[in-house]
Amino acid sequence: MPPDAGALNDHRTRVARVQAQLAAAAEVRLAKRTSNLFRDRVAVRRPRLDVHDFGHVLAVDAAAGWVDAEGMVPYDVLTEACLAHGVMPAVVPQLKSITLGGAVAGVGIEATSFRHGLVHETVLELDVLTGDGRVVAARPEGEHADLFFGFPNSYGTLGYALRVRARTLPVKRYVAVEHRRFDDAAKFFDALAAACAGGADFVDAVAFDARTFVLNAARFVDSAPLTSDYTYDRIYYRSLLERGLDYLTARDYVWRWDTDWFWCSKNLGAQHPLLRRLYGRERLNSRTYTKLMRLNSRLGLTRALDRFSGWHRESVIQDVDIPLERAPEFLDFYLREIGIVPVWLCPIGATETADRFPLFPRRRTLYVNFGFWDVKRTREAHPPGHFNRLIEREVARLGGIKSLYSDSYYTREEFDAAFGGDAYAKLKARYDPAGRLGDLYAKCVLRH
Repeated sequence: MPPDAGALNDHRTRVARVQAQLAAAAEVRLAKRTSNLFRDRVAVRRPRLDVHDFGHVLAVDAAAGWVDAEGMVPYDVLTEACLAHGVMPAVVPQLKSITLGGAVAGVGIEATSFRHGLVHETVLELDVLTGDGRVVAARPEGEHADLFFGFPNSYGTLGYALRVRARTLPVKRYVAVEHRRFDDAAKFFDALAAACAGGADFVDAVAFDARTFVLNAARFVDSAPLTSDYTYDRIYYRSLLERGLDYLTARDYVWRWDTDWFWCSKNLGAQHPLLRRLYGRERLNSRTYTKLMRLNSRLGLTRALDRFSGWHRESVIQDVDIPLERAPEFLDFYLREIGIVPVWLCPIGATETADRFPLFPRRRTLYVNFGFWDVKRTREAHPPGHFNRLIEREVARLGGIKSLYSDSYYTREEFDAAFGGDAYAKLKARYDPAGRLGDLYAKCVLRH
C-alpha cells in the first residue's frame, strides 16, 4: 500500500490543525479516548490537544519492511492493515487498544522482543509535535537524532508522535506454539536463554508458582492440523498447562492475551462460564476491562469493600526488566515478598541500539521482563506504596529498570538517576523550553 496523495494531504491538514491548537494554549494535555496508563492522575483544568483523528495507517511497504502510521492508531487497526500485506509490526504489544505513539512514548514489548527489542527499537523515524510548536522529523542520524533517541519513555512531555515509521516482519498464516514445562527455576532460565538463541519467531513464558514454569516458543508455519480459538469459551493462559503443542492463526496468536487481559479478567468475573457468556465475545477484551477498571476507580467500589472486610490493599501493577543473569534473584525476591501469580516473563534481546535511549537505559544484554498485575492484600497496614517501593529498590539493586505506566514512588534524585535526568533536562530545554507539556517526574510519580 503506497502512500496515497489524498491521505497525505489529509494528514497535513490534521497536523496544521493540532499545531494551531498548541499555539493557542500555554500548557496542554493530550485528549485521548483510550489510555493504558494504570495510575490515577490529579485532576487539573488544562487545555487538551484533540488528536483523536490521528488514527490512520498511511502506508505499508511490505517489500521494504516498514509501515507508516499516525500516532493514535491502535495496534489492532495497525496490525490488521499490515496483515493484509503479509506482514506484521516487528513488535506488537499485547493489548489491542495500545496506540503506536503510546508504545513509542512509553515502552512496548511482546514475544518478538527477544530478537527485535522494545517497540521504540523498531522505529525508523517519527514526526513529533514538540512543546515549542514545531513539527520535527526525528531520525537516528541528523539534526534531531537527540529527540529520536530521547523520545521513548518521555510520556508526551517532550512532544507527541504524529507519524511513526516502524519496521515490519513477514508472516505466515499460522503459528505453532510449543509449551515446555519446568519445575526448577534454574533449568527454566537456562532453557529461556537457549530458546532465544534458537530458531523461534516468538518467545515468552509464565511462572504459575515457584515450581511451575511454562516456556512458550512459537514459530510461523504454512499449515496447521487444526487451530485453537481463545476469543470466547476457552482461556489461553490455562492452555499452557493443558497441552504441549498448539496452533493458532497468526492474528489470533498476536492477540492471544487480549481476550482475558492475560489472566486479569478473573477480577471482573469474566472467567466464570455464565458471566463469560453474559459478557459475550465482543466484550471479552482489554477495552472493556479497562473501562470497568476506570469506573471502579472513580466510584471507589473495591476500596469500600476492602475497608468493610478489614483488608488493606495496594495495587501492584508493574513491568520490570531484569538482566538475565540476575533474573533468578528477582524471582526469589518477588515470590517471597509479593507473591502475586501468575507472572508473565518475556525476554528482551540485546539489539544494536539497546543502550542508545537515555530515558530508558539498558545494556546490550538479554533482559527478562517480569509482568505482574494485581492487588496485594494484607491484614496489617503498610505505608502507601510499601510493596511498590520494595520492588523499585530490588530492581535498582539488580541493575534493572521498570516501566512508568503505573504507580511509581521514586524520589526526584532516584528518578533522575534511573531515567536519564541530565539527558531529559537537555531535551526539555531544546524542545519544550516553556514547559508546556509538563514534567516527566511530575507526571509519572506525582501524578500531575
